[in-house]
Amino acid sequence: MPSLFDPIQLGAIHAPNRILMAPLTRGRATKAHVPTEMMAEYYTQRASAGLIISEATGISQEGLGWPFAPGLWTDEQVEAWKPVTDSVHAAGGRIIVQMWHMGRQVHSSVIGGQPVSSSATATAGQAHTYEGKQDFETARPLELDEIPRLLADYELATKNALAAGFDGVQIHGANGYLIDQFLRDNANFRDDIYGGSIENRIRLMREVTERVASVAGADRTSIRLSPNGDSQGVDDSNPKALFVAAAKALDEIGIAFLELREPGPDGTFGRTDVPKLSPEIREAFSNPLVLNSDYRSVEEAQAAIDSGVADAIAFGRTFISNPDLPERLRTGAPLAADNPRTWYSQGAEGYIDYPALETAEA
Repeated sequence: MPSLFDPIQLGAIHAPNRILMAPLTRGRATKAHVPTEMMAEYYTQRASAGLIISEATGISQEGLGWPFAPGLWTDEQVEAWKPVTDSVHAAGGRIIVQMWHMGRQVHSSVIGGQPVSSSATATAGQAHTYEGKQDFETARPLELDEIPRLLADYELATKNALAAGFDGVQIHGANGYLIDQFLRDNANFRDDIYGGSIENRIRLMREVTERVASVAGADRTSIRLSPNGDSQGVDDSNPKALFVAAAKALDEIGIAFLELREPGPDGTFGRTDVPKLSPEIREAFSNPLVLNSDYRSVEEAQAAIDSGVADAIAFGRTFISNPDLPERLRTGAPLAADNPRTWYSQGAEGYIDYPALETAEA
């Protein structure tokens, strides 16, 4: 059975270890969603990850409602990403971009228009905006004749990602965002070819993946799903049938890897008693399966690999405060704690000032 520290081939990408950096929203871009110089240092500090999956990055203004998050729909954004990918590569790392459309999880004050979703629904709670927290608004359903435009947005973002120097792309299909809003039946009430049956509800996910893979190559395309339990108000009455069908569709496309965010009853970001579906999804998906959510130790991660379900583990929060996480895990060194108050604070504090182990010891 492979070790967490053994290399793995993720489609066209050779990862030197199986410790992936999970996507982490940090809010250090400009208000125009342009990456900043500080982001190059942040990602380069973490280049020892087997593969970096970037923070969620908007495919369009319509889909990006998080303040100071980066985008990939303008030339200025593409040019600003180039120093980030160049720096990671110069440090020996590999980095792909996670492409994001938030659907109904946005506010009109950020995107400049009414949110869109699978159906006319709203998320409970409040959205992050430049003016502070504001109540989520009711989304309008995407019209059938708007789907081609949405697919074109994904295609453009993929072309821009490759132009910016990313080694591949990941589609964000998890966490209650747009694709998840189409997948799950408590948010999708459509009566056209994108609603109703499981086959119809996975249609958008499949079409987006096919369009992205037609540009990047299936061997440089991946997707993230969150199959078990409620995620930002999005859930399904029969998740096993839904996500096994989704995994089979993705397997047919031949994507490089599938990442699953699977919280448990003690999860940091979301808790659920709904059983993890990764064992069933493993049977339906033949390429590498990457698991994520609250892995904090070598023992937990290695056990998932030893079980035969996971091929690699994506670590999230631990990479915030431990830029050299693979080395710390390999040597059994203590892990530094992160500061939640600085997760989205726009400054260098809590972003690029966490020292590597040798500096911390000195």
